[in-house]
Amino acid sequence: MSRYKTAVRFSLFIVVSLLMGAFLGILLERAALRNAYEHVRSGDKLSWALSEIERRYVDPISRDSLAELAVPVLLEELDPHSVYIPASEFAATNEPLAGTFDGIGVMFNMLTDTVQITNVISGGPSAVAGIVAGDRIITVNDSLIAGVKMDQDKVVGMLRGKRGTTVRLGILREPAEELLPITVTRGAIPVKSLEAAFLVPGAPEIGYVRFGRFAATTYNEVMAALSKLREQGARKVILDLRGNGGGYLDQAIFIANEFLAQGRKIVYTEGAASPRSDQNADGRGRFQDVELAVVIDENSASASEIVAGAIQDNDRGLIVGRRSFGKGLVQEQIAYPGGDGSAMRLTVARYYTPVGRSIQKPYTLGDDQEYYNELIRRQEHDEFFSADSIRLPDSLRFTTPGGKTVYGGGGIMPDVFVPADTTGLTPYFLKLFQKNLIFRYAQRTTDRYRKEINAIGSLSDLDRFFSDKNLFYDFVAYADREGVHPTETEMTLSKPLIEAQIRGYIGRNTSLDETAFYYYIFPQDETLQRTVRALRAGDGNRDMK
Repeated sequence: MSRYKTAVRFSLFIVVSLLMGAFLGILLERAALRNAYEHVRSGDKLSWALSEIERRYVDPISRDSLAELAVPVLLEELDPHSVYIPASEFAATNEPLAGTFDGIGVMFNMLTDTVQITNVISGGPSAVAGIVAGDRIITVNDSLIAGVKMDQDKVVGMLRGKRGTTVRLGILREPAEELLPITVTRGAIPVKSLEAAFLVPGAPEIGYVRFGRFAATTYNEVMAALSKLREQGARKVILDLRGNGGGYLDQAIFIANEFLAQGRKIVYTEGAASPRSDQNADGRGRFQDVELAVVIDENSASASEIVAGAIQDNDRGLIVGRRSFGKGLVQEQIAYPGGDGSAMRLTVARYYTPVGRSIQKPYTLGDDQEYYNELIRRQEHDEFFSADSIRLPDSLRFTTPGGKTVYGGGGIMPDVFVPADTTGLTPYFLKLFQKNLIFRYAQRTTDRYRKEINAIGSLSDLDRFFSDKNLFYDFVAYADREGVHPTETEMTLSKPLIEAQIRGYIGRNTSLDETAFYYYIFPQDETLQRTVRALRAGDGNRDMK
C-alpha cells in the first residue's frame, strides 16, 4: 500500500510540476510580450525588433550579429561623416591618425609586380637588420610574393604584425642572383604627417611646410620643422594644406594657437547635446611674428579648414588657392561598451570659425553619394578655373575685424584664387603619365646610381648629384623606345614639368623622402609661385602691428 501511495504522490508531483512549468512559461511569455510592448510604447522599436527576431526567427540568430547589420545602416542614415567601425577594421581605420604602428619600417612600390624597397626608415627594424633601399623582397616566410600579381594590401598584411614578432624575408640585391635571407624583428614605426619642410628655392626668407593629416604627432612635427626653418633664416611661412583631409581637432587648435595673439578666437563648437565650447589663443604662440600664408584646395577639409578659418577670420595672414571642401562637423569616436573592439564615429557638434561661420556644405541625411559628388559639380561649373563661377548667398556673408568679407555655408573661400594649373600638360605628357613612364624611368635611374643616392643626406647633396647629369634627353630616348614620341613643341612645353618630376621621384628614393619630391616640384607649382609673390609683396604681413 505504501508503494502505491508513493507512486500516486510522485505522479501528482509530476503533474503539478508540469502545470506549474506551463503556468510559469505563460507568465514568462506574457512578461516578454509586456517587455516588447513596453519597448514599443517607449518608442524603442529597434530593441523590440531585435528581440522579436532573435526570439522568433526560423533559424538561430544572435542579437549581436543582427546589431552588426543594423548599426551601420542606422549611421548611414545620418550625416555623411557618422560611421560604424567594426572590430576587424578598427586598427586600419585609426592607424593613419595614431602615433605609431607595428611593422618592419620600409617604404616600397610594386612597379613590376615585385616589392622594391624605395626607402628604409632610419633606426627602424629593417635598417637594424641590414636591409637597404633598392632591395627587392621575393619571399615572405618562404611564400613567394614576386611575380604572382599579389595585391599590395595583402603584401602589407604579411609584412606587418605585432612588435617583437619576426618575419623571414628572401631579399634579391642586385647584381647577386641568389636570395639573401634576412630575418626582421617587427617594431614600432612612427606615423609621420609632415611631408615636406624646406626654404623656398630662390626665396630663402620663406619657409615651406606641407603636412597631409592632423594626426596625434602633427603639432610636434610641424613645430620642429618651423623651428628649424626659423634657425635657417625663414621670416615668412607657407603652410600647404592642399589635400589635407583633417584629423584631430586638438592638433588644429594647437597649430593655429602658435600664430595668434592672446585672446584671439580659434574656433568654437556646439551641438544639441554638446554645450558651446570656445577655444582662444593663449598668447604663448612662438610664431606670432612671422608673415603667414595658408594654401588650400577642394580637398582641404575639417581640421585644415579650422586652421585656415582661424587665420582668415583674425586677419592674420593670407589664404591662397581654391575653395576648401566644406566639412564643419565634429566627430567623437565611441567604443562599444561590450569590449569587442568595435566603435562608432558619431557627429556630436558643429564647429564655427571665429566670426561665427559654419563652413559645412549642405547635405541630405542618408545621401552620402550626392554629398561627395558636390566636388564633381564644382568642376562642371568651371569653379576650379574661375572664381566668378562661385555663387554664395548674402545670408552667409560675414565680416572680419579688419573689414574683409568672408562667407560660410560651403568651405573656406581663399583671399587669392589660383585656378588649377594645366601648364605643361601636353598630349605627350599625358601619354607619359598614362604609361607611368616618368616614375618607371626614375626607378631605373635610381637603381643605376644606387650607391650615390643612398649616400645623399641633404638637398644640396641632391642638387650636386643632378648637376652633371642630363637626364631629360636620356628620358626622352627611353620614352621613345617605349613607343611615346613628342613633337618639338610638346617637348619644349612639357620639359620643365618632366624634369621636375624625374628629379622629385629620384629624390624621394633618398633619405630625404617627400621633402625632395616637393622641393623639385615647387618651382612648377603655380599656386605656390603666386603665394611666394604675395608674401614678398608683404600681403602676409597682416595683424602684426
